[in-house]
Amino acid sequence: MNKTILIVEDNYVEASNLQRILAKAGYIVLEIAMSVKEAICIAEKNRPDLVLIDIFLKGPQTGIELAYWLCERNIAFVYLSANSNQEILSQAKKTEPYGFLVKPFREKDVLVTLDIAAYLHEQKQKLAVRKQIVSQELFSPSELLPGIVGKSIKLQHTLDMIRIVAPTDTSVLIVGESGTGKERVVDCIHSLSSRKSKPLVKINCAALPASLIDSELFGHEKGAFTGAYERRIGKFEQASGGTIFLDEIGEMTPDLQIKLLRVLQEKEIDRIGGKTSIKINARVVAATNKNLETEVEKGRFRMDLFYRLNVFPITVPALRERKDDIPLLVRFYLNHFNKELGRNVKSFSEKAMADLMQYNWPGNVRELEHFIQRSVLLAQEETVKSVELPKNQSLDTAHKTADDRIRTMEENDIDHITKALKVAKGKLAGPGGAAELLNLPYSTLVSKIRKLGIKKV
Repeated sequence: MNKTILIVEDNYVEASNLQRILAKAGYIVLEIAMSVKEAICIAEKNRPDLVLIDIFLKGPQTGIELAYWLCERNIAFVYLSANSNQEILSQAKKTEPYGFLVKPFREKDVLVTLDIAAYLHEQKQKLAVRKQIVSQELFSPSELLPGIVGKSIKLQHTLDMIRIVAPTDTSVLIVGESGTGKERVVDCIHSLSSRKSKPLVKINCAALPASLIDSELFGHEKGAFTGAYERRIGKFEQASGGTIFLDEIGEMTPDLQIKLLRVLQEKEIDRIGGKTSIKINARVVAATNKNLETEVEKGRFRMDLFYRLNVFPITVPALRERKDDIPLLVRFYLNHFNKELGRNVKSFSEKAMADLMQYNWPGNVRELEHFIQRSVLLAQEETVKSVELPKNQSLDTAHKTADDRIRTMEENDIDHITKALKVAKGKLAGPGGAAELLNLPYSTLVSKIRKLGIKKV
């Protein structure tokens, strides 16, 4: 069945151009709406498979407000935009769109974006079902996720995401700073999947020269180039039936990005020097410590590849964001290194532990692990009474106040709206209402309250 699309665009020329491209490709365009109000009326009568929304529309409501309405009804959407400023784009991203189309539209870009949007929506539907199943199950983190230590709220959220996605074949993008334990997350995803009896193949995209990574990933035939004395089976073939982990994917060259996109789309590879394509069955898990959205904006990472990989992102929190886990990690690594090194260091003193808790840990869990190993080696007694940490990296939280840090835009918005609600005594619309005090359309205020989780006064 052909997919139905609603176009929400108040520029008739742009809308007609889109309609022509979509009709040619076999899509059914329900209608062209010129405003949010008109779009809602059409969508309520004929639920579209996907909506294309111009961010800026004539009238009091913007495309972003329509996006929130669509989110509530689980209708997929893609934004249409010209050169919007960063603030507008940041607001748009909060609605979690399935893509952006930048004006003027190119036919190829439109069709690729719609293909990705349909894929993302389908995957998220499956994952939503999986999430409901997981929420009804009881888990023991220590049994199911070995090697990941901690009970903090942020870490538990990460563990929940692992449990949801692991049994599926969905591509996963793991995001986090260096040393946070992204590779441990990969191990857990693989061990909890139906592919656990098959290989888990790991490759660091930043560690191999650009001249070798093509052959490393896809393999080559004998005689394909100077020095190719025999056939080489690439990592994707080695991972057949299992999982391939592409670490530091943000370092991948543009040429390889194109090839990886084809692997994700077509499920096949070409060996260097090969004459036929080879079907592969490997789940792709990627990781990066870069902000790939920024890399996309700067033209260093392909947008279509980003959306293919970003179906289910998992963020691994920095250690400074989960300091409650430090005592548990210290105990875990003490036990580990005592066994490995034949030592008997039982604990850290209260003062030493307080110093560990205050330190910023820029190298995250990996830095803590190495520090405990060194402490076990150097300890002269069963208790480590003092520690030496780089003073220029310490986070002197004990002497900081809440006013010393820069507040986020969301925090400022919450305070501003809450204050207006108190002044208006909970009244939202009409004379003296919060919307009037804030000089915002009523619908925009309601969207912000819902998005920021503000409790009405």
